[in-house]
Amino acid sequence: MDEKDMKILNILMREGRKPYTEIAKELRTSESSVRKRVRKMEEEGIIKGYNINIEPSKIGYNVVALTGFDTNPEDFLTVANKLCEFEEVKKVWTSTGDHMIMTEIWAKDGRELSNILFNKIGKIEGIKKVCPAIILEQLK
Repeated sequence: MDEKDMKILNILMREGRKPYTEIAKELRTSESSVRKRVRKMEEEGIIKGYNINIEPSKIGYNVVALTGFDTNPEDFLTVANKLCEFEEVKKVWTSTGDHMIMTEIWAKDGRELSNILFNKIGKIEGIKKVCPAIILEQLK
């Protein structure tokens, strides 16, 4: 990885569908150089895939909650993997700090979020604590 690779990554993180020709112009290099560098970063696992960034409220999800979970130590990985199975849980991270597991959960409203957290997810054996924080506005 060199400085040019980092610039390509930064461009793709901002705008994943930006054509290689435009990236090449911005970096003052050839399109084939950009293409080869991206392919190499994909092969090395630096670029793991491409995603879209959705505005949840535009498709009916008016509540997004970052939710921390604490578990019994022996249940940690089992709980994390079970959280991955819920359609409403869009992202799952294991973490250090205030909570052992962090998730991003989408719900249509507060009532649905409550149902997801306490009637679905809350029934997973090994969860000791559920700490939701509702996102008011995403700035970046």
